[in-house]
Amino acid sequence: MLDQLSWKVGGQQGEGVESTGETFAVALNRQGYYVYSFRHFSSRIKGGHSNDKVRVSLKRFRASTDYTDVLLAFDQESIDLNVGEVRKGGIVIADEKFKPTAPDSVRLFVIPLTKIAEECGSAIMKNMVSLGASAAALGLPVDIFTEVIEERFRRKGQKVVDQNMEAVQRGYDHMKSLGGADPDFALKPADGTKRLFMMGNDALGLGALAAGARVMPAYPITPASDVMEYLIKKLPKVGGVVVQTEDEIAAMTMTIGAAYGGARALTCTSGPGLALMMEAIGLSGMTETPTVIIDTQRGGPSTGLPTKQEQSDFLAALFGTHGEIPKIVLTPATPEECFYVVGDAFNLAEQYQCPVIVMTDLQLSLSKQSTDILDHKAVNINRGLIATSEEAAEKQSHGDFKRYELTESGVSPRIFPGTKGGIHKVTGNEHFENGRPAEAADNRKNMMDKRLGKLKDVEIPGSVVRTGDENADVAIIGIGSNIGAIAEATENLRAEGHKVAHIHLHAILPFPTHALQQAINGAKKVVVIENNATGQIKHLMSFFGVTHPDVQSILKYNGQPFLSSEIHDEIKGML
Repeated sequence: MLDQLSWKVGGQQGEGVESTGETFAVALNRQGYYVYSFRHFSSRIKGGHSNDKVRVSLKRFRASTDYTDVLLAFDQESIDLNVGEVRKGGIVIADEKFKPTAPDSVRLFVIPLTKIAEECGSAIMKNMVSLGASAAALGLPVDIFTEVIEERFRRKGQKVVDQNMEAVQRGYDHMKSLGGADPDFALKPADGTKRLFMMGNDALGLGALAAGARVMPAYPITPASDVMEYLIKKLPKVGGVVVQTEDEIAAMTMTIGAAYGGARALTCTSGPGLALMMEAIGLSGMTETPTVIIDTQRGGPSTGLPTKQEQSDFLAALFGTHGEIPKIVLTPATPEECFYVVGDAFNLAEQYQCPVIVMTDLQLSLSKQSTDILDHKAVNINRGLIATSEEAAEKQSHGDFKRYELTESGVSPRIFPGTKGGIHKVTGNEHFENGRPAEAADNRKNMMDKRLGKLKDVEIPGSVVRTGDENADVAIIGIGSNIGAIAEATENLRAEGHKVAHIHLHAILPFPTHALQQAINGAKKVVVIENNATGQIKHLMSFFGVTHPDVQSILKYNGQPFLSSEIHDEIKGML
């Protein structure tokens, strides 16, 4: 019996591929297995090949495998494109309707998926038939899908629920009749542990709720739109609102306005939208208004690869704004971190009164995976320095409140509109302490030093996490969603006798120069893993003064996430 298996469903976009994979994955997650699901889809609404690959295991993995045990194909293209990764002796389940063919290296099971579905009530239920066939092939009980199907179709009536369950059972029985059940493909039983099953985008949205966010202006863009869509459903329940703006410029400026008004406000976007927001992010820095921006990276430049993996916005996030402002950039790596990091982002934004960018990537944003139960009570709210009306009266200057008072820390008490004694000016121009525009040279230098001084010598706690061997042969540095592939590769390399350390970056501005330097000291070789073509993180290490005699890169920028085997083989070759 297997400790883990890899199952994939493929077909035309809009054909039910996503719902098939979702139902399969949720059902297995509820049995207590660890599940990791990655969906490949085209940049269009309907048509074009799509697939969903689901890894099911008794231990946690946060990356896909480089092989497939069972391929479920709704068309011949799905076989042609994916059969190369089906392991020898693996199973291909295909719809009789398209007269499938497959190489002799795999076992092809031809099932009349569409015909059975039509007999059950509708051809669209072929995905349910295929789930039953999959359960039979893997030695799983057919009733593991019952709860998920009832939840999904209950609103359509019991008849629809029964039809779908019949389709599952018919698929199961047909596969059994073909002798499809194979003990070699049977999964060991799971322990029934309850876990969430969610993608990073949902965790970000839930984290925003827990952190007290109440306003989200945003413009839809793949792969960030799910955060917006999640909060459209949830924010009104707590008195909040999502506003779909006309573009990303409006989204960012409206976020600034809401934050100035006293709300915790955030927006979300991807690379192209982040570019449009840059001037307004500068306004957030100049006016010292705490804002949170979520950037879910995708393939660029320009429209690029809207539905493919990339990590190429780092330099834009750090240096994209004209002029110089204080800014914080956080880089979570798991759905759990996505949940908690939004609370950190709001606290840091309000503590230092500056924009905070939370950077994820498509793999983390859209991959659904087994996630530990989240503790909303662990999300603390710190709103920073806020002046009361009594304090405002003491700080008035010529009738105006010193909103931008020069302080030793560089952080001035802010005040919410309507607070007695809090009148002041707000402008994107350089200004005096009360906000009135000013261009005097000495004032300009004082205000620049004030703003930039807020983050001087600051390193965000937990920016660098190191695991593995001391004095390692190689220290592997990663960021974002490649944490899973690196962790698995590291485990395999250590099993082969190599001394390996895994260092992951969870914040890159302020850049954790000291912590990262300490983490790589003692390693013979340093290798940076990132999904871009120019080695942006490696360049940032050099720019911010992290030194080592042997630093190399492993880069992948073809739109696909890293596989652990790719990292393992590259590192082994270097060693």
